[in-house]
Amino acid sequence: MQHIVITGGNKGIGLALVKQYLTKGDKVSVICRQPSAELADLDVTLYSGIELSEPQKIKDVAAKFAKNSIDILLNNAGILHKETLENFNESTILKQFQVDSIAPLLLSQQLLAAMKDGGKIAMISSRMGSITDNDSGNYYGYRMAKAALNAGSVSLAIDVAPRNISVGIYHPGYVQTEMVGFGGDISPDEAASHLTKLIAELNPANSGKFYHSNGSELPW
Repeated sequence: MQHIVITGGNKGIGLALVKQYLTKGDKVSVICRQPSAELADLDVTLYSGIELSEPQKIKDVAAKFAKNSIDILLNNAGILHKETLENFNESTILKQFQVDSIAPLLLSQQLLAAMKDGGKIAMISSRMGSITDNDSGNYYGYRMAKAALNAGSVSLAIDVAPRNISVGIYHPGYVQTEMVGFGGDISPDEAASHLTKLIAELNPANSGKFYHSNGSELPW
């Protein structure tokens, strides 16, 4: 049995990941702002009321985990806003940086003592953070925040390598979630199935690389 910690496990991809790891017989802890009714019915350890834009909340919840108790940390929680040149909203851009890039790295840093040597940290990023792949513009905050997450995750992979901890960076696909108005190409369950397979295959040799959930490597 592994101990899996998942942020944003109350809905969408996060909830699907929670269910799949429970089905595998793993122990799952969920960090979220507010539990959903569906999550509340599951056999998880719940840390709710955690606003990831508040660094002290992240530090407080990280302190609740025992040393060497976590096998996999899955940083899934995130937010998305659409800024354009005509609607260049500094506040939503800054909020996305706080939640989508700084929070996953801060939580990972704060939980390092709780991570087992040889453990894994998974970052749910987006191909919208790929500079090479950007051919449509807009979404300034989300694109920049995910690019920053990718950059920070590569540094994290280098820094935790002495402990044999691996860091995976993943685009889940265009998933039918509330974030995109349920207009995606694949279901949360399908995305979670792809992601759990990639995380199972994560190791020091492929740590710090950026993958689509279909297994193809993405450009920076």
